Amino acid sequence: MSWHRELLVGFDLETTGTDPLDARIVTAAVVELRAGEPVRSHGWMADPGISIPAQASAIHGISNERASAEGRPAREVVEEIAGTLTAHWRQGVPVVAYNAAFDLTLLAAELRRHGLPSLGERLDGRPIGPVIDPYTIDRAVDRYRKGKRTLEAVCVEYGVVLGSAHHADADARAAVLVACAIAERHATVASLTVAELHERQIDWYAEWAVGFQSFLRRKGTADAVIDTSWPMREPAPVVGQGLSSAGASRSDEGP
Repeated sequence: MSWHRELLVGFDLETTGTDPLDARIVTAAVVELRAGEPVRSHGWMADPGISIPAQASAIHGISNERASAEGRPAREVVEEIAGTLTAHWRQGVPVVAYNAAFDLTLLAAELRRHGLPSLGERLDGRPIGPVIDPYTIDRAVDRYRKGKRTLEAVCVEYGVVLGSAHHADADARAAVLVACAIAERHATVASLTVAELHERQIDWYAEWAVGFQSFLRRKGTADAVIDTSWPMREPAPVVGQGLSSAGASRSDEGP
């Protein structure tokens, strides 16, 4: 049976901004689906400890007042999210995240910020995963399709009903359904094992990053550098060192 008919775990963060090293988690969701049908879900709201910019609040709907009144301490939320994801990985269950390099890098930065064990440490040093990123897969299997690659646009392309965009639970669920829809459309994706798909995405992402870097340099940004790492970039040890030029931004997605 193909991986897209087995248990998959959707993951999404809504945040204070679009730089994964500086932004903080506001809401998060981990949803379990089997063959596209919901099994269970976990949701969190955090008090991020910093002011939520008005632009971010306008996208995900969480104000400073609400986060302060209803959100739990960020350190507790970050610990629980990391524990939930790594528990699934230990069982070999894939985590599906749309633009995984953003969400997982941001989570890794939050773990470091709060002095908590990293994802790798929780997995006894082995690489994180398996991860399925429909953003990366779609760019690889339908490279020349015109139009945006936001989650909303890709949901329309694959006939997935998104529901409440930029709500963590809806986006996490949609990421899983888009991944399944891609597999249904592209037999070459469905035929891969989860381990093979994870490795292919490493190559696909690197190929995209090299091409995008070349494009930016041709357009005049001579010093553009796009990090080829997937599904996560290790947070820089220097506080304030951003990834805005490293390809992990969610500038095309909103927080």
